[in-house]
Amino acid sequence: MTLLGGGLMGMGYLLMRATVPSPEQTYAAMAPDLRRKVDANRAARLSQEHTMKRQINAQSDPDAEKPIWANRQN
Repeated sequence: MTLLGGGLMGMGYLLMRATVPSPEQTYAAMAPDLRRKVDANRAARLSQEHTMKRQINAQSDPDAEKPIWANRQN
């Protein structure tokens, strides 16, 4: 019974690999106007990720955690 289940899962995986296109194939098959939209969305997402990474790096600055008066000399 286990062998039958494993064989069925293997056949399903092979069928999926044979019929589902890769992301590159899907992108190549798109119309040019859809490609432009996809490229614009990618650029916007990368810009947001870059902005978020800069904010995270700015917040993780160890000097930013100190109070303002910590460096004052009396």
